[in-house]
Amino acid sequence: MKQFTLIIAGFYGLITIILGALGSHAFKKILSVDKLASFEVGIRYQMYHAIVLLILGLFLSFTTPLERWSSLCLIIGTFLFSFTIYFLAFSEYWNINLKFLGPVTPIGGVFLIIGWVLLITYFVKSKF
Repeated sequence: MKQFTLIIAGFYGLITIILGALGSHAFKKILSVDKLASFEVGIRYQMYHAIVLLILGLFLSFTTPLERWSSLCLIIGTFLFSFTIYFLAFSEYWNINLKFLGPVTPIGGVFLIIGWVLLITYFVKSKF
């Protein structure tokens, strides 16, 4: 789980940099101001959680269920939250109805919340 968390952290960081650069330049020409703002929220949350996952991967041992589940919930939550925002931002440009993804974004948010609650629980229970 440690290596998996670090690989996902690196992947999320890489994708964030690429999408952020495209959003600052190329996507400004094709997305409305509102869609671009939503896209940037996805970017921001993805980068925050890439950094958190990197730190978790470096410092946790992943020997307890709390460690493993907090990491997994943050990974799943980041994917569901940010990537649905990206697709929804582009749905108009692609002329595809992706409104069914709308309810998935808050599910990603719930996974993020659960991941953070599990992480706090782990810190409270741990003897450092």
